[in-house]
Amino acid sequence: MKASRVRIEDVAEQAGVSMKTVSRVLNHEPNVSESTRKLVEAAVEKLRYRPLPSARILAGSRSYLVAMLFDNPSSNYLMEIQMGVLDACRDRHYNLMLAPLTLADRGLVSKVESLILQSQLDGLLLTPPLTDDPALLKRLVELEVPWSSVSAKEQNRKIGVVVDEFGAVCAMMKHLVSLGHHRIAHISGHPAHGATGWRLAGYKEGLKRAGLRFDASLVVAGEFSYDSGYAAANRLLDLKRRPTAIFAANDDMAAGVICAIRERGLSVPEDISVCGFDDTPIAHQIYPALTTVRQPTREMGRLAALELLNEIREPASGSVVDVPYTLQLRRSTAAVATAGNG
Repeated sequence: MKASRVRIEDVAEQAGVSMKTVSRVLNHEPNVSESTRKLVEAAVEKLRYRPLPSARILAGSRSYLVAMLFDNPSSNYLMEIQMGVLDACRDRHYNLMLAPLTLADRGLVSKVESLILQSQLDGLLLTPPLTDDPALLKRLVELEVPWSSVSAKEQNRKIGVVVDEFGAVCAMMKHLVSLGHHRIAHISGHPAHGATGWRLAGYKEGLKRAGLRFDASLVVAGEFSYDSGYAAANRLLDLKRRPTAIFAANDDMAAGVICAIRERGLSVPEDISVCGFDDTPIAHQIYPALTTVRQPTREMGRLAALELLNEIREPASGSVVDVPYTLQLRRSTAAVATAGNG
């Protein structure tokens, strides 16, 4: 039987259930027994049934289309999030629209509103820093549009995923201190990102727990991009007493740091240890491999999308999922070369 000719009636007959039951399984609706769900899924797979989007739209008020909104200079981070969102959408038979935006654009809210209305979106997935834009969130509430966020600030956590970024950075600082580093610099992220505040706070707390004094001259602002990490590193390397370790608030900036260090004729980690945050592909692609905090970005995208789709299917069912982090200790960090450098 050709896939294009398979109907929902055929699936129902193959599984020995009603068409309504098939529809409920395909739409991941509750109150379907696990044995029935498996029967239907086996029939769908055997017959290679694929529901037509047009038929699904006509059957209800949904468009089966969601959009992922982003304004983030880290292409590695965005790609991982996007792949996770796609995983969830494919599983739930939803289509995904990518919507690049600019947070500083005064017309941001009206652009998002037009996108929602023109495309008849069922919901939105917000990525940092759009997760925390007050005007945008206010308008989404007014429009009664479901949305899910990746790493929103605490007061904006409704539906989505979060990681204990504060605790993760404290753990990274403990690692650096255990290697004998006392002069540890930090390259922070864009001020509009919630992650920037958490990671800076974790850096300060990590110093405090180690009994080290906070030195504002060792903190330089970046923008979560490779170029900003490179520029910030050069400012730190120009200090009369350069740091023995640099913690960058994401992997892209850390890669820029390593480049700047090498251009000075210095070595990583022999002269300066470097670490980042995210564990995106670039952490494995650069040399030496980067010590970093792994937040499972692809899984975060998938979980954030699943919570959004749950909310669309059944209002008030979406939740905030807390995902664990792990330290990935690699060759970019090592013990301080001499006691005098600490």
